[in-house]
Amino acid sequence: MSRKQIKADIAIIGAGAAGLVTAAGAASLGRKVVLFEAGEMGGDCLNYGCVPSKAILTAAHKAHEVRHAARWGVEAELKRVDFARVRETIRDAIAAIEPNDSQERFEGLGVTVVRERARFAGPRTLESDTVSVTAKRILIASGTRARTPDIEGLKDLPYLTNETIWLLEDLPEHLIILGAGPIGTELGQAFVRLGSKVTLIEAGAPLARFEPEHAALALEALKEDGVTLVTGQAAVSASGGPGAITLTLTDGQTVSGSHLLLAAGREPVLDGLNLDAAGVETDERGLIVDDRLRTSNKRVLAAGDIAGKGGLTHLAGWHGSVIIRNLYFGLPTAQSSQPIPQAVYTDPPLAGVGLTESEARAAHGDAVKVSAWPFAENDRAIAEGDVRGGVKLVIGKGAKLLGAHAAGARADDLIQIAGAVMARGGTVRDLTSAVAPYPTRGEVFKRAASKYYEPTVFGPFARMLARVLTAFH
Repeated sequence: MSRKQIKADIAIIGAGAAGLVTAAGAASLGRKVVLFEAGEMGGDCLNYGCVPSKAILTAAHKAHEVRHAARWGVEAELKRVDFARVRETIRDAIAAIEPNDSQERFEGLGVTVVRERARFAGPRTLESDTVSVTAKRILIASGTRARTPDIEGLKDLPYLTNETIWLLEDLPEHLIILGAGPIGTELGQAFVRLGSKVTLIEAGAPLARFEPEHAALALEALKEDGVTLVTGQAAVSASGGPGAITLTLTDGQTVSGSHLLLAAGREPVLDGLNLDAAGVETDERGLIVDDRLRTSNKRVLAAGDIAGKGGLTHLAGWHGSVIIRNLYFGLPTAQSSQPIPQAVYTDPPLAGVGLTESEARAAHGDAVKVSAWPFAENDRAIAEGDVRGGVKLVIGKGAKLLGAHAAGARADDLIQIAGAVMARGGTVRDLTSAVAPYPTRGEVFKRAASKYYEPTVFGPFARMLARVLTAFH
């Protein structure tokens, strides 16, 4: 079969966040763009990740609020959870966002969208079933998928992943989750609050990317919700069948449930790309790229999860911006040039940007200082009756803000305050400058920053200066 021949400025594999940001930017600048996507437009985040998980978490948190409304003098009763209606709200959320990521929108921008699987036919050529594209640059943004652990008997069982769990028609009776990272903890809390029994198994440290005291706060909340948390144990074998799955752990104990969700890491999607034809090198994390997202073939770029720099949707979007800056604005930009925040959307949520305290001490030693402020001393948190958590600033020489971390209600939104300061290379003093509205939770960053300066502002020298100035007024 003869293929249609196309010449392009940039050809893109994958219509997730990285691919779509790059395609939209290049097309808006009048570049000829070809975008390949064999699956769903919008990628993992829209269809299987960020959007559906936040929708189901919202339903779960509503159920939790009803159960505990009496604490605020509101008499309410949770009659039942209509899981079919919950599934509808998830589909509604996806449908509302879909047009922004749709084939029609991108074709309207001038992008040639090919809904087929692409593979390399040479250093600058991609081909699919019907087209062959020769491009000045090629971007691989094929993403990652749930990793299937090497567990005896697992391949014979009907396990779930973050892609297939949304196909469930009924609420699981007992959901076993392998992995207590963001996906495992979020969905574990969602399903236990909706009425499932949940067992969460983690071989290492749960939520290990966050400050230990903050992670502990979220894990305690999960246990209070009824999640059974098993840590320091890995699954070594699996048996059973549909509706009756049993895992045997390293210490010999067994865990049985009706459903099994795999949330123990991700792996790069490289199947069928024929990277050898392009001279593109890989490692266990994905494609090997430099700080400007160039592979071993400098005309081939990688962005998003596949680039091995982290698995966050907003990071993937930033990668797209980096590529546009480098290729079409002549602005040499490293992907590492901006601090990237991260969050886990449990109740309470956790968030962080920059270095953790342990990372900072490993890099900067005794020069690192920490300043914290609890929500227990925040008037808005007190009024809301939820004083869990607080914020923590990690500070280097010259009061440079090396990291900021938050745990507690709306921490995922509040982290942007510190992130904005860090993005411009700011110091702790920058957090003290703005006047915060009262009462808001956002005041905690200013209070934590002000606490850092208390020994200077109200110390012996300042008191002496105040006495001197008072004498002249």
